[in-house]
Amino acid sequence: MKYRGFGRLEWESSILGMGVMRLPGWVESGRETVDRPLTTHMIRHGIDQGVNYLDLGFPWQMDRHQLILEAVREALEEGYRQRVKVALTVPASLIASPADYDACLDRQLEWSGADNADFCLLGRLNRDNWPRMQELGILDRMEQAQTDGRVQHVGFSFYDQYQPLKSVIQAYDRWSLAGLHYSYMDVKHNPGTNGVRYAAQNGLAVVVVEPLKSGRLVKEPPEEVRQIWEQSPRQWSRAEWALRFVWNEPAVSVVVSDMSSMEQLTENLAVADTAEAGGLTISEEVAISKVADEYRKRQRVPCPSCRPCMPCPEGIDVPRFFEIYNDALIYDDADTARLLCEWERIHPGDCTECGICERRCTKRLHMIEWIKEGREYLGVE
Repeated sequence: MKYRGFGRLEWESSILGMGVMRLPGWVESGRETVDRPLTTHMIRHGIDQGVNYLDLGFPWQMDRHQLILEAVREALEEGYRQRVKVALTVPASLIASPADYDACLDRQLEWSGADNADFCLLGRLNRDNWPRMQELGILDRMEQAQTDGRVQHVGFSFYDQYQPLKSVIQAYDRWSLAGLHYSYMDVKHNPGTNGVRYAAQNGLAVVVVEPLKSGRLVKEPPEEVRQIWEQSPRQWSRAEWALRFVWNEPAVSVVVSDMSSMEQLTENLAVADTAEAGGLTISEEVAISKVADEYRKRQRVPCPSCRPCMPCPEGIDVPRFFEIYNDALIYDDADTARLLCEWERIHPGDCTECGICERRCTKRLHMIEWIKEGREYLGVE
């Protein structure tokens, strides 16, 4: 296992971190269950092989999240908790008052059986909710959690463009880490390579999440993409290509991979043993770039996510819905798109066709038409 510096902290993280959002399990009598023996085996094997960063995930659904954290609690017994740094997330979307921050933090600590978290991230910040977090005084609550020992270090996860990221980083000098979405499909947006590097330049550890785009980069690709991979200079698996791309960036401290099987864990550990910052050759980078370009040709809505169309009076995150719809087309994966709409509470069926978004749109997109089309394609309300 290779290790990298973790921002301004005097600690080195394994370049591979373990996520827990896709732990092995099954549905029984309509209720989801986590395979605790296999979960324990996977987490302990990862730690034994050098993994020292464990991300407890984003609590999209609290009932499910409780099951996951209780399984993790069992896996970290017998001394394993002391061998790994644990990060949990308090989503901005669940915070309507300062007390909500403490309630969500305390609930997750209880489920995971921990007295404290090494890292606590303020979850999924963007230009819309960041001002509200400041107005509510959540930064003060975070500092209080550090003072009373429930949290060691604070950070944030972020999903928006480069300029809003700069505002978040510049507004607070006690951030220790930034959780950012990054893959070879995300070099120019939300917040892209520039955002990753800016966070690192300002002393934050960059924790990359979704390097495989929720598994979409490893599923069977369209024929045009398959041919590029077959003609590429390396016959790596699709997962290895994606991981090596992210680890190629020196600004990245750790890549969190949510694994659901021992086979996935074994492969990722093997790649982490040899991946280097700046290790990709020019021909390998060209192959990745060609694949990304081929995927992008499949998107339909030319929305740049500039967001002057927001807020929607009906509460629809229109740019995010267009991104979800485009991704469903790019990766031929409507199932994940429907799940994301459910988790993120995006309901395009609430559109009243008021036209406000179209009047505000700088590209004069026919947004109502796209909303209808995406809604019908995905089968969501």
